[in-house]
Amino acid sequence: MSFTRAELLAFADRTVPDLIGPDCRLLICGINPGLWTAATGAPFARPGNRFYPALYAAGITDHLIDASDGLSAADTATLVDAGIGVTNVVARATAKASELSRDEFVDGGEKLVRTVERVRPRVLAILGVTAYRTAFGASKATVGEQPEGLGGANLWVLSNPSGLNAHETVSSLATAYREAAVAAGVQVGEPTA
Repeated sequence: MSFTRAELLAFADRTVPDLIGPDCRLLICGINPGLWTAATGAPFARPGNRFYPALYAAGITDHLIDASDGLSAADTATLVDAGIGVTNVVARATAKASELSRDEFVDGGEKLVRTVERVRPRVLAILGVTAYRTAFGASKATVGEQPEGLGGANLWVLSNPSGLNAHETVSSLATAYREAAVAAGVQVGEPTA
C-alpha cells in the first residue's frame, strides 16, 4: 500500500484504537500515532519504522511483522498471545510529534496512568524519553528502567524506533526491548541480531 502526502494528511487528528489483549504483560507506549498508522489502523506502521524489526531481532516475535498495510489477524494474534499491548501517550495522529502541545502530553500522561491501572501490565515501556519527560514532568529522566513505577506497573523508558531517531539501530533497540520483555515475563526466543 502506498499513500500520497495529501492522502496521509487527511488522517491528521484521527485516533487509533489501542491494541491490548486480556493478558497484557508488556504494554508498549508510543508517543502518538503517525499518519501512516492512522491510515492503516496499525501501530508503528510506517515503512522504515524499526519497531517490528527490533521486536523480531530481540526474539520477542518469531517472524518479522510488516504492518505497512495494516496488521493481519495472525500478526495481531502474535502480539496479543505473547502478552504485548500497544498504546500511545497522545491519541491524536500527526505528521510529527513536534506538532503536539505540552498540555496534550500532560493530559495523555494522565490517561495513560488510568489505562495502566485498568490493564495491569507487569511492565509499561514508554518509547520516547522526551515524551515521558513532558507528560510526567520528569525532566531528568534517562533511558532505561525507572526507579519508580507508573500505575502499578514497572516502568521502562526506552528509545523511540522512528527512523528520525538516528542515535539508535535495530540492534540497540532490540537489546533494550528484550530486557523490558523479559522483565514483563514475555516468552522470548533467541535474538536474531
